[in-house]
Amino acid sequence: MARLTLLLPPAARFAGIALPPALAQALGRADRARAEAGEAAQLARHFDLLPRAWPSAALTRLLDAGEADARHGPWLRVDPAHIRPDINGARLLGVGASLGLDAADAEALLPALRPLFGDAGFALDAPHPARWYLRLPPGTPLPAFSSPDIALGDDVFEHTAQGEAARRWRVLESEVQVVLHNHPHNAARAAAGRVAVNALWFWGGGALPDAVSGHAPIIYSDDPAVLGAARLGKLQGMGVQAFRDEVEDALVDLRGQRDVRALVERWLAPAALRAEAVFDFADGQVFHLRRGQRWRLWRRALATVPA
Repeated sequence: MARLTLLLPPAARFAGIALPPALAQALGRADRARAEAGEAAQLARHFDLLPRAWPSAALTRLLDAGEADARHGPWLRVDPAHIRPDINGARLLGVGASLGLDAADAEALLPALRPLFGDAGFALDAPHPARWYLRLPPGTPLPAFSSPDIALGDDVFEHTAQGEAARRWRVLESEVQVVLHNHPHNAARAAAGRVAVNALWFWGGGALPDAVSGHAPIIYSDDPAVLGAARLGKLQGMGVQAFRDEVEDALVDLRGQRDVRALVERWLAPAALRAEAVFDFADGQVFHLRRGQRWRLWRRALATVPA
């Protein structure tokens, strides 16, 4: 049977938002499960990758430069970032596309940074102005880096990579910040009213999977890594704005949507009226809705999405 699956932000984001009556009733009668929380676990429930991992850098590299190029990895994302010191430390306030980067930024900054990484044995390039990459020698040990979606707005020291493998990366981070702080292009950005690119954010390391399969034939997402996985798995992949209500069997990735009231009204409420739908929240709550559940008259409606 055709199924619409919605990948959603954490259920806690919906706290206090009253649900329309039909949606409240549908959620109260739905099958409910608790799954593993986190981005990687959420995506793994809907995509099968071999080997099992979610190498964001390799998947976005496929989208930016093609599969043949992406097979030359492993890769690490080293995205331009803006970190601002404050009284309690330093906060990550912008990464990648949120900095309004263009090709001129990459052309100005990359030549100053390449020698740092070249001396360490890594090749730096930027096939997309907002997505920069290091090509790593096979077998390069990588610590657990934080995704920028998790770290954005936080004190960067809360997301500092730990362990023996992290030492060389912390040294590189410091050297990069010195180069960028002194680079005249950042003075030009400031003069134009744009924030400085004063750091690089390391994350998403790994090699391109050997194979990808998905549980839905059509993928709607604004996440380049998800679209890269769809392309590798020969699935239809397109932006969320391309979704049409008449589509019956698809996965819609709404994790990046900020307006939760709009999510309820535009997505959850209409989906609850379908023959089958799955609401998968990033913190591990999963609701499986089927039309036959309407006969579960003994179950109470939910006033809000439970956290």
